[in-house]
Amino acid sequence: MADFDQQELTEFTEAAAAWFKENTPHDVDFMLPLTFMEVGTDQQFNFLRDWQNKVYEAGYLGAHWPKEYGGGGRHRAFQDAATKIMAQERTPIMLNAIGLNWTGPLLIDRGSEDEKQKYIKGILSAETIWCQGFSEPEHGSDLGNAQTRAVKDGDEYIINGSKIWTTQGNYADYMILLARTNPDAENKYKGLSFFLAPMKNSGVETVPIKKLTGEYGFTQTFFTDARIPANCLMGNEGEGWLIAMQTLEYERGARSGQAGGHVMMMADPTDILGLAREAKLNGRPAIEDPAVQEELVALMTEARALGLNSRRDKIQPLAQDRPMSLALGSKLSSTDFYQRLNAFAISLQGTRAAYYVGDDSAHDNGIWQRGYLNSFSATIGGGTSQIQRNIIGEHVLGLPKS
Repeated sequence: MADFDQQELTEFTEAAAAWFKENTPHDVDFMLPLTFMEVGTDQQFNFLRDWQNKVYEAGYLGAHWPKEYGGGGRHRAFQDAATKIMAQERTPIMLNAIGLNWTGPLLIDRGSEDEKQKYIKGILSAETIWCQGFSEPEHGSDLGNAQTRAVKDGDEYIINGSKIWTTQGNYADYMILLARTNPDAENKYKGLSFFLAPMKNSGVETVPIKKLTGEYGFTQTFFTDARIPANCLMGNEGEGWLIAMQTLEYERGARSGQAGGHVMMMADPTDILGLAREAKLNGRPAIEDPAVQEELVALMTEARALGLNSRRDKIQPLAQDRPMSLALGSKLSSTDFYQRLNAFAISLQGTRAAYYVGDDSAHDNGIWQRGYLNSFSATIGGGTSQIQRNIIGEHVLGLPKS
């Protein structure tokens, strides 16, 4: 749908603003996750699942996904408007991040009709939760060397191996799984295949990983002679690397099609203003210090630039000088920015900076400390910042690999 009625968009936006103003929960008596990588308790999971379903049923999630698969069938501008309001209202995050942002767009772009009919609506409603099975314990960022095996046995595949950093793996119904179907392939990448694998099968075990923050959210997943239907294979055997790379383009923001909503509640430099007014530096409010003022202005400027670059990336004439530069650079820039933002907020707290969530003396119950520690997940997931720099160097700047 190339065009849309501006009046209709205005009415939709006004209705969305009113709906979120009335329905956004603010007085929750437990700690809400700031990102989808922090969902570690049944209470958090059930609350966020209900919230996502409520937003979907109201028409503000997947508004631009095809109607025949459960979406709203509208122009992308409608979902962008709803997502912007969610950020402004600081609504709870969307739970089903892997499904909404990676699996769903992948299915819409290259899934079979049966796969689209089977999976997409459940992704939007949070009826079916998805996780990602790419990284392995022994191979770090060398995704092409994945060793989890998938052996064809009649109308099934037998899976053996292990995946790590499986976000929400203990809650997931399905996993996008990269596994090796041909260990003898001359090219290791051509030995990999891509599966839409059920997680509730015998032989699949998830073990929660406790993070430095004291929270959970990640698991290690073990496959021990786990059997999955052969029709869980997406595409053909040997196409796994190609499909995985397309999936990572969604994860890194280099390809659009995500369902909307936000899966990370990002801090804003303006959130620090109150902290800077309360904090003392040399006996005076920290916000009166010229160095603090300079840093605050720099952070606000950078936040504004990141927002404008995101908008610019959607306008082709403004982004064609170096195609993909903004998309590929945004993940690197934004994750680094939010890490520095949290670190600066902590630096303003003086001796109180050492207190954490649950400590009576912690400022804002340690939200900045928690945000800083959790920020490292974002600089690792989807490819570490170091790998992201290599991708930008090779694919945007044309630099050699060596």
